Amino acid sequence: MRNRLIGRYLTLEEFCTCTQTYCKYANQIDPYPKNWKETIQALEALCKHIIDPVIDAFGRERFQLTYGFCSADLKQWLAKEDPVTGRKNGRVSPNLDQHMAHEVNRNGKYYCSRLGAACDFRIVDLPSDELVEWIVVQGLPFDSLYFYGAECPIHISYGPQHKRDIWAFTDKGTPTRRGVEHWQARLEAV
Repeated sequence: MRNRLIGRYLTLEEFCTCTQTYCKYANQIDPYPKNWKETIQALEALCKHIIDPVIDAFGRERFQLTYGFCSADLKQWLAKEDPVTGRKNGRVSPNLDQHMAHEVNRNGKYYCSRLGAACDFRIVDLPSDELVEWIVVQGLPFDSLYFYGAECPIHISYGPQHKRDIWAFTDKGTPTRRGVEHWQARLEAV
């Protein structure tokens, strides 16, 4: 199961265990999906339409996944404070960001009603603004793309809405369209 390819390049284990929080608390986190069939299909679609074309273009050795699938266990640990620093282990917004794919809560409802799946990644030695430009020019069918800065990984999702929304963030973490208008305009022109 863990070594199962979910695309041409990535295994389920890579996709579920790549976060710093998982690495820090691995013995306390079950990183794998519970809603197996639906979540795996969503992860496979993300790889097929987004990740595989990126790796085809830039190479597997340059592709660096920083945040893939978020299990319910990982979600809880991301929301906790690190005992040393006092800061949260990570930011989590399961109802919006699609990292939980098709996982359901104890009431049987999807954590994220937008469905689909998401990941964060970077290409080594390539500024992320150039990566976003390439994604836009190639016409990859993403749902949402978050640009955090040229030196940071990007967030990208693939889901049924195919909104092709691009967002940047202020220093305080507020979503904004400022600075990404040229990419959004190019998408809207197609």
